Amino acid sequence: MLKLKDITVCYGKIPAVRNVSLEVGEGELVTLIGANGAGKTTTLRAISGLLPLAAGEITFRHKPIGNTPARDVLALGLAHCPEGRRVFPQLSVRENLEMGAYLRHDREGIARDMERIFDRFPRLQERLHQAAGTLSGGEQQMLAIARALMSRPKMVLLDEPSLGLAPNLVERTFEIISDIRKEGTTVLMVEQNALAALEMCDRSYLLETGQVVERGTGREMLGNPHIQKAYLGG
Repeated sequence: MLKLKDITVCYGKIPAVRNVSLEVGEGELVTLIGANGAGKTTTLRAISGLLPLAAGEITFRHKPIGNTPARDVLALGLAHCPEGRRVFPQLSVRENLEMGAYLRHDREGIARDMERIFDRFPRLQERLHQAAGTLSGGEQQMLAIARALMSRPKMVLLDEPSLGLAPNLVERTFEIISDIRKEGTTVLMVEQNALAALEMCDRSYLLETGQVVERGTGREMLGNPHIQKAYLGG
C-alpha cells in the first residue's frame, strides 16, 4: 500500500532522514521505533506532504505522492494524526471532528461515521460542545485519532499516540489502534514505547540517526539483541 524508496529529507541543508526505504502492506500495522531525533516524525511528515523530499520516491497505492500537497495526500485516503495531538483548541469537539471530514461531501455518511466515533469514544460525545483545548490530554488524544478517522482513510499515520498519557490511557489507546487495524484500516505508527509497539505490530523498522538500521517482524525485533539492549532495557 505504501512504499518509500531511498528518501532523503533535509532541514535546510542538514539531512534529517537519509536513504530510508520501507514498505507497508494493505491491512498491516507497521511501527517505526527509535530514539528522539532519529527521524521518525520527519518520515511521517514527508509521507503526508508536510515536508519536501530532497531525494527518493514515495508511492501510495501505486501512485507517486512524493512532494504532493498534504490536502491531495489526504484526498487519496492517507490521514495523519500528528505528534502532540494538534487539536483546534478554540473549536468544539464536534467542530474538530467535522474538520476531519472537510474533504467529504456525503452528509449521511459523515453522520454515520460520527455515530461510530461516539460508540468507540463515548467520552467525546459527553464533551461534544466543549472547547477541545479544555479537554484532558487523554481526551485530546482520543479526539485527534477520531478526527483522522473522520476522513475515512484507507491508511492512517499515527505519531506518538501514547505520548504523555497515563498508563491506563496508554493501554486503552493501543486497544483502539488494534481495533482500527482489525476493521481494515492500514496503520503506520511512530511510537517511543518500543515494547508495546513491537508486541502489537506485524513488522517494524528501527531508525537511528535518520537511517533504517534494523527491520523485521515484531517478534524478530523483540528478540534482536541490539534492540533489547538499547530500547527494551535488556
